[in-house]
Amino acid sequence: MIDSHCHLDLAQFDEDRDAVIQRAAQAGVNRVINPSTDLPSSKRAVAQADRYEGIFAAVGVHPYDALQVTDDSLAQMAKFAEHAKVVAIGEIGLDFYRDRAPKSAQFTAFERQLQLAQSLGLPVIIHQRDAAVDTMAILRTWVAGGSATGAVLHAFSGDVAMAEEAVSLGFYLGIGGPLTFKNARFLPEVVTHVPPENLLVETDAPFLSPHPFRGKRNEPARVVLVVHKLAELLATDGESLAQRLTENTEKLFAKIKTANHNN
Repeated sequence: MIDSHCHLDLAQFDEDRDAVIQRAAQAGVNRVINPSTDLPSSKRAVAQADRYEGIFAAVGVHPYDALQVTDDSLAQMAKFAEHAKVVAIGEIGLDFYRDRAPKSAQFTAFERQLQLAQSLGLPVIIHQRDAAVDTMAILRTWVAGGSATGAVLHAFSGDVAMAEEAVSLGFYLGIGGPLTFKNARFLPEVVTHVPPENLLVETDAPFLSPHPFRGKRNEPARVVLVVHKLAELLATDGESLAQRLTENTEKLFAKIKTANHNN
């Protein structure tokens, strides 16, 4: 299995990162994609991809830090992306839940990083919170331009209509711990209304730990619990579903297979 979104570079893992990676491997999670939120985390993610065989990186600037997206930072991201194990640009997008950056700056940063991904031939990892309408409008325009490079809507929290539009645009939905919550809103319905070919699983560790670990530090091994819940909702066996999800992840993040082969 592949955890398609885990912030393994964060300080919450500084005390036991090696053990976390070992527990993941023991659980059958042998590859992890570590997305970034700014230039320092991009640098850390690339360094850890260098250090650990099954760890891959995405580089990008989160909407909270949209004002950091400049010509210089975009050039630095492009430089990072030359690394064989940088498989995407992300996480990027819009977040209107907290007033951390002006909306205009978020729009510009999002669009410029989409253009960067397009120029590099890399897919994108999308973050959106309380900004679904604007996020989909920007992505719709990106796809209409004819050179979109693929995307996953990370930690998907939208409704069935948004999910169906995302699938129609050729995107994937990142499904994580909230699927297992007793108060899960749209997710259980969403995952039964879209093709399994458009689903990825993730932890978003150290955040969003699945039931029965809700509220505790999350880690990649727990993506297994998300797969089990997904298999239950789809009335299929976990093993074949895990294989399908792995193939989906390899299809979107194509450099994973190339980097593995080279290693």
